[in-house]
Amino acid sequence: MQNLRKKFPVLNQCIYANTAATGLMSEDLMEWRQGHDLDYLIGGSEIKMKNFEEMPQIRKTIGNFFYCNADNVALVPNFSMGLNILLEGLDKNQRVLLLKGDYPSLNWPFESRNFTREYVEIDEQLEERIYDKVSGEQFDVLALSLVQWINGLKIDLEFLKKLKKDFPDLMIITDGTQFCGTEQFNFETSGIDVLGTSAYKWLLAGFGNGFFLVKDEVKERFNQKFTGYGSVAGDLSKKDNIHFCGHLQPGHLDSLNFGSLRFALDFLDEIGMEHIEAHLKRLSKKATEEFSSLGLLENDVIRRKHHSTIFNVRGDKAFYKRLRENEVVCSPRGGGIRLSFHFYNTEDEIKAIANIIRGQ
Repeated sequence: MQNLRKKFPVLNQCIYANTAATGLMSEDLMEWRQGHDLDYLIGGSEIKMKNFEEMPQIRKTIGNFFYCNADNVALVPNFSMGLNILLEGLDKNQRVLLLKGDYPSLNWPFESRNFTREYVEIDEQLEERIYDKVSGEQFDVLALSLVQWINGLKIDLEFLKKLKKDFPDLMIITDGTQFCGTEQFNFETSGIDVLGTSAYKWLLAGFGNGFFLVKDEVKERFNQKFTGYGSVAGDLSKKDNIHFCGHLQPGHLDSLNFGSLRFALDFLDEIGMEHIEAHLKRLSKKATEEFSSLGLLENDVIRRKHHSTIFNVRGDKAFYKRLRENEVVCSPRGGGIRLSFHFYNTEDEIKAIANIIRGQ
C-alpha cells in the first residue's frame, strides 16, 4: 500500500484521518477527469451523447464489483436523493425499525413520511437488540447504516443474513456509504434487500455519484412514482414499461461523475479488495490498541469482536485544535473527535496520532 500513497499528494502535507468525511482524489482520477472534460470542450454534444451511452456499462461495472445483476443497479447522485425517491413508492402503513442516532439521511426520510417507527439503541449488544425487537414485534422494514457515522460501529453482516433467513418478510434497507470500499462484499448472497450508497467516501469516486442495489424479491413492495426522460434512456416507447431502477434515475446522469465512479471501482479492483480489507483490519487493530490504551474509546467499541476503521475518541475543542495544529485532518463528531483511516493510511500514522495525544 505504501507505493499507492504517491497517488494522493495531500498525504505529503498531513496525516489524513478523515475519509469518513471525504475520500481523497487520486492523481489518476484527476487526469481522467481532465481528459473527459477536454473531450467535451472539443467535441460538444457528440462526445456527451457518446458518454451517455456508457451508463449501462457503468451499471455493469458496479454490478460486477458488488455481485449484483446490472438490471438491479440504479445510478443516483447521492444516497439521500435515492432513498427519498425509493420511499415515495413504499406503502406508508409499513412498520419500520431504525437505530437511534443513525445517520440523518437514513432516519429522517422515514420520519418525515410518518411511518410507524420503533428504535434500537446503538451499543455493544446491537445485534441482540435488533433480533429481540424483530422477534417480539411485527416489523415490515429494518433500515440501518452498515457502519455508524459517528463511532464506526459495524453491523455483523452474518447476523443480517441470519435475520433475513429467520424473518424472510422483513425488508432490510441499508446505507453503505461508510462501508462500501472497505471490504469484499457480495450483495446477492447477503441478507440485504436494498443497499444504497454515496461514493465520495471510501470508494474515492468524488461527489455527485452513488448507486442503489435492489433484489428482485422486494420490488413488488414498491409503487414507484418518479419518472422522466432518463427512466427510459431516451426511448419514449418505454413510457409505460419502465423497469424498477429506471424510476430511481429519472433525469440525465452526469458522465463526468459516473465515469469517475467507474474509474474508481476499476482502481480499487486493480489494487484488490482482499488486500484493502486485510490492510484495514490491521489499521483497525492498531487504532483500537493505541486509543484504548489512552482511555479514549467507548466500551461499546472496545468490546466488539470486529470494528471498522472509524473511531470517535474523547476530546474537546482544545483537543481538536491540538490535532489540527499537528497537521492531523479529522472531524468533530458526537461530542468527540472522529478519526478514520483508509488504505492510504499507515500504522505509523496511527502511532503518531497517539503520540500527539500523549503530548510527545
